[in-house]
Amino acid sequence: MIRIALDAMGGDFAPKATVEGAYLAAKYLSPETHLVLIGQEEVIKSIIHTLGELPTNVSIVHAPEVIGMGEHPTKALSQKPQSSISVGFQLLKAKEVEAFCSAGNTGAMHVGALFSVKAIEGISRPALISHVPKLDGSFGVILDVGANVDCKPQVLQQFGLLGTVYAKHVFNIAKPKVVLLNLGEEEQKGNAQTQEAYQLLKADTRLNFVGNMESREMFKPNHADVVVCDGFVGNVLIKMAETYYTILKKKKYSDPFFDNFNYETIGGSPILGINGNVVIGHGISNGLAIQNMILLTEKITKAALAEKIKEQLQTNGAFQ
Repeated sequence: MIRIALDAMGGDFAPKATVEGAYLAAKYLSPETHLVLIGQEEVIKSIIHTLGELPTNVSIVHAPEVIGMGEHPTKALSQKPQSSISVGFQLLKAKEVEAFCSAGNTGAMHVGALFSVKAIEGISRPALISHVPKLDGSFGVILDVGANVDCKPQVLQQFGLLGTVYAKHVFNIAKPKVVLLNLGEEEQKGNAQTQEAYQLLKADTRLNFVGNMESREMFKPNHADVVVCDGFVGNVLIKMAETYYTILKKKKYSDPFFDNFNYETIGGSPILGINGNVVIGHGISNGLAIQNMILLTEKITKAALAEKIKEQLQTNGAFQ
């Protein structure tokens, strides 16, 4: 059985949106998947009362405390051990659930993952990833998108490996093309960080590294499957993409490609490189976004990414 824990109290519109999202997702989950709502039980039940009977594949675990969106991550986790986020990570660490997802405090989710299930041995900086839509309807992946704003070249090299494992086992791409996001395609382009990272990626025989890529090539089919950058650049890039979607929507323009920039479509960003399955959703997630975050969490849990990353590191040696 796959048990997925959902932070019912996490997000700007929680718990209403999270409980509604759980109801939506319950209809699409595999028969072997069970969803666990973590939060203030009476509050959750009051929302359930408006939605109808609790689905048979959903249960509730009481957590009386809530970590607010603006609270300091480390302080909040230590001062609120009975918060929905803290309890979620306690269950994940104890292997009472196989995955945990939340649209709550991003920092608390990232810190909680590192302190509970911890990073995989050999991985120095777990990465937060996002999906990249392509013009042909396919997807690639970009990392990092906010967890690590300052990265050494060796960390960027490691992101190439993490992204490769994800693209191979989630998108079923046999030999993912890895690129380094840069301000030019030539090998010598960029700052000291990207120039050194280029050489490390190029020398890594585990990777199908095809060179630098300018951001204007991001959405072309068959150009790149894994886009490597630091979290500062990646976060700015995906938020700009979200803005274009919002502008087009306000202008009442709809197109299947641009619709993929809607955060609701994917639902969340997995953390790669930890000993568990953790997905972080957008703070403004509505019910549909929560549904898709849960379904994405189920998908990556089935892919057993942590084990795949461990196998890759054990076979070829960890990065120094």
